[in-house]
Amino acid sequence: MKTLARQLFLALMVLVSFSSFAASESAYQVVSQAGDKLFSRIKAEQAQIKTDAQLLETIVEQELMPYIDYQYAAYKILGKHLRKTSKEQRKEFVSAMRHYLVRTYASALKQYKQQKVTFHPPVKSSGKVVAVTAVISDAERPDINIDFKMRLNKKKQQWKAFDMVVEGISLLSTKQAEIAKKIREQGIDKTTAQLAAA
Repeated sequence: MKTLARQLFLALMVLVSFSSFAASESAYQVVSQAGDKLFSRIKAEQAQIKTDAQLLETIVEQELMPYIDYQYAAYKILGKHLRKTSKEQRKEFVSAMRHYLVRTYASALKQYKQQKVTFHPPVKSSGKVVAVTAVISDAERPDINIDFKMRLNKKKQQWKAFDMVVEGISLLSTKQAEIAKKIREQGIDKTTAQLAAA
């Protein structure tokens, strides 16, 4: 579990850097701007973070969530169950998934220790989906490779992240398998309530 939390944190560190950007804008410009903003804020507010358990969640809400396509990710996680849900159930599930992500990301960001990130430009593109590779370097541990799945919203001309693949393991697919099992066993409403309470 500690290894998964660490991998999630490292993935988040790069994910923030690959925040939403105009299609015509350089991704590398956004990397330095968005990444610096989040981690500078965490560094500057360390004293408050230690005394206020909710502050990291607030920072995640303000600095990270605008760049996550959480609705698309939630629909992907629902998979074949999506068509079996009502509009209200989908809305509730998306809200619960967003809440879950905020808490999970905030927990993972507690591990921030200024690790080094090296970015590599996309090598494959299907038009509106692109995989971006990053290497996380930590002097005390082996490098970790992360592929980010970025989706282009053509209407808004923005890229947002919907999945990350850490050393070959898709976090979206992992969560999808877990949620699918819960929905089969206890239904969408109870699964959504558990997700919201996590």
